[in-house]
Amino acid sequence: MELKKSITIRPYEERDFPAIHELNKAEGWSNLAEKREDTKQAWRHSNAAFIAEMEGQVVGCLRGLTDGHITFYIAELLVHPDWRGQKLGTYLLNFIHSLYPKTRFELLASQTSRTFYESLGYRAFCGFRKTIDE
Repeated sequence: MELKKSITIRPYEERDFPAIHELNKAEGWSNLAEKREDTKQAWRHSNAAFIAEMEGQVVGCLRGLTDGHITFYIAELLVHPDWRGQKLGTYLLNFIHSLYPKTRFELLASQTSRTFYESLGYRAFCGFRKTIDE
Protein backbone atom coordinates (compact mmCIF):
# COMPACT_ATOMS: atom_id res chain seq x y z
CA MET A 1 0.00 0.00 0.00
CA GLU A 2 1.49 3.33 -1.05
CA LEU A 3 0.10 5.11 2.00
CA LYS A 4 2.32 3.11 4.35
CA LYS A 5 5.44 4.13 2.46
CA SER A 6 4.69 7.83 2.42
CA ILE A 7 3.24 8.34 5.91
CA THR A 8 5.19 8.28 9.16
CA ILE A 9 3.32 7.68 12.40
CA ARG A 10 5.17 8.84 15.48
CA PRO A 11 4.48 9.96 19.04
CA TYR A 12 3.09 13.46 19.58
CA GLU A 13 5.54 16.27 20.32
CA GLU A 14 4.77 19.80 21.57
CA ARG A 15 5.76 21.25 18.20
CA ASP A 16 2.79 19.41 16.63
CA PHE A 17 0.14 21.29 18.54
CA PRO A 18 -0.28 24.29 16.20
CA ALA A 19 -1.13 21.89 13.36
CA ILE A 20 -3.54 19.95 15.60
CA HIS A 21 -5.18 23.22 16.61
CA GLU A 22 -5.70 24.07 12.92
CA LEU A 23 -7.18 20.61 12.29
CA ASN A 24 -9.61 21.14 15.19
CA LYS A 25 -10.69 24.47 13.71
CA ALA A 26 -11.04 23.00 10.21
CA GLU A 27 -13.19 20.18 11.60
CA GLY A 28 -15.44 22.68 13.38
CA TRP A 29 -14.57 21.33 16.81
CA SER A 30 -15.08 24.75 18.37
CA ASN A 31 -14.89 23.50 21.97
CA LEU A 32 -11.34 22.19 21.43
CA ALA A 33 -10.34 25.22 19.37
CA GLU A 34 -11.70 27.72 21.89
CA LYS A 35 -10.07 25.90 24.82
CA ARG A 36 -6.65 25.91 23.14
CA GLU A 37 -4.56 25.63 26.33
CA ASP A 38 -6.79 22.93 27.84
CA THR A 39 -6.62 21.02 24.58
CA LYS A 40 -2.84 21.37 24.51
CA GLN A 41 -2.67 20.01 28.08
CA ALA A 42 -4.91 17.10 27.07
CA TRP A 43 -2.45 16.18 24.31
CA ARG A 44 0.48 16.58 26.69
CA HIS A 45 -1.06 14.30 29.33
CA SER A 46 -2.61 11.58 27.16
CA ASN A 47 -0.78 8.28 27.38
CA ALA A 48 -1.44 7.52 23.71
CA ALA A 49 -0.96 10.46 21.34
CA PHE A 50 0.26 9.95 17.79
CA ILE A 51 0.87 12.04 14.70
CA ALA A 52 0.67 11.00 11.05
CA GLU A 53 3.00 13.10 8.95
CA MET A 54 4.26 13.31 5.42
CA GLU A 55 7.35 15.28 4.55
CA GLY A 56 7.21 17.07 7.90
CA GLN A 57 3.54 18.09 7.57
CA VAL A 58 0.94 16.84 10.06
CA VAL A 59 -1.76 15.13 8.00
CA GLY A 60 -3.55 13.32 10.81
CA CYS A 61 -3.52 12.57 14.51
CA LEU A 62 -5.00 10.30 17.13
CA ARG A 63 -5.20 10.96 20.86
CA GLY A 64 -6.36 8.36 23.34
CA LEU A 65 -6.25 7.04 26.86
CA THR A 66 -5.59 3.42 27.68
CA ASP A 67 -4.89 1.01 30.48
CA GLY A 68 -3.03 -1.10 27.90
CA HIS A 69 -4.97 -4.28 28.65
CA ILE A 70 -8.74 -3.84 28.36
CA THR A 71 -9.78 -0.42 27.11
CA PHE A 72 -8.43 2.16 24.70
CA TYR A 73 -10.59 5.28 24.56
CA ILE A 74 -10.12 7.29 21.37
CA ALA A 75 -10.54 10.92 22.34
CA GLU A 76 -9.71 12.43 18.95
CA LEU A 77 -9.03 11.16 15.46
CA LEU A 78 -8.43 13.85 12.87
CA VAL A 79 -7.41 13.64 9.24
CA HIS A 80 -6.47 16.71 7.20
CA PRO A 81 -9.23 17.43 4.65
CA ASP A 82 -6.79 16.91 1.75
CA TRP A 83 -6.06 13.38 2.99
CA ARG A 84 -9.61 12.16 3.53
CA GLY A 85 -10.75 9.23 1.45
CA GLN A 86 -7.21 7.80 1.26
CA LYS A 87 -7.62 5.43 4.22
CA LEU A 88 -5.36 7.45 6.52
CA GLY A 89 -7.89 7.27 9.37
CA THR A 90 -8.09 3.50 8.97
CA TYR A 91 -4.30 3.25 8.84
CA LEU A 92 -3.97 5.29 12.05
CA LEU A 93 -6.55 3.16 13.86
CA ASN A 94 -4.95 -0.10 12.73
CA PHE A 95 -1.45 1.11 13.61
CA ILE A 96 -2.50 2.16 17.12
CA HIS A 97 -4.49 -1.03 17.68
CA SER A 98 -1.39 -3.03 16.77
CA LEU A 99 0.41 -1.28 19.64
CA TYR A 100 -2.39 -2.21 22.07
CA PRO A 101 -3.73 -5.48 20.65
CA LYS A 102 -5.43 -6.64 23.87
CA THR A 103 -7.64 -3.57 24.12
CA ARG A 104 -11.07 -2.81 22.78
CA PHE A 105 -11.42 0.60 21.16
CA GLU A 106 -14.17 2.87 22.43
CA LEU A 107 -15.09 6.31 21.12
CA LEU A 108 -17.81 8.84 20.56
CA ALA A 109 -18.71 9.53 16.94
CA SER A 110 -20.69 12.24 15.22
CA GLN A 111 -23.41 11.55 12.68
CA THR A 112 -20.93 12.41 9.92
CA SER A 113 -18.28 9.95 11.15
CA ARG A 114 -20.65 7.16 12.15
CA THR A 115 -20.61 5.42 8.76
CA PHE A 116 -16.79 5.51 8.69
CA TYR A 117 -16.58 3.58 11.97
CA GLU A 118 -19.40 1.21 11.05
CA SER A 119 -17.60 0.39 7.79
CA LEU A 120 -14.64 -0.76 9.89
CA GLY A 121 -16.77 -3.06 12.03
CA TYR A 122 -17.30 -0.77 15.03
CA ARG A 123 -20.70 -1.19 16.65
CA ALA A 124 -22.84 1.46 18.31
CA PHE A 125 -23.35 1.38 22.08
CA CYS A 126 -24.97 3.70 24.59
CA GLY A 127 -22.78 6.36 26.16
CA PHE A 128 -23.25 9.37 28.39
CA ARG A 129 -21.50 12.72 28.87
CA LYS A 130 -21.66 15.41 31.57
CA THR A 131 -19.53 18.36 32.58
CA ILE A 132 -19.29 19.67 36.13
CA ASP A 133 -21.45 22.66 35.15
CA GLU A 134 -24.32 20.54 33.84
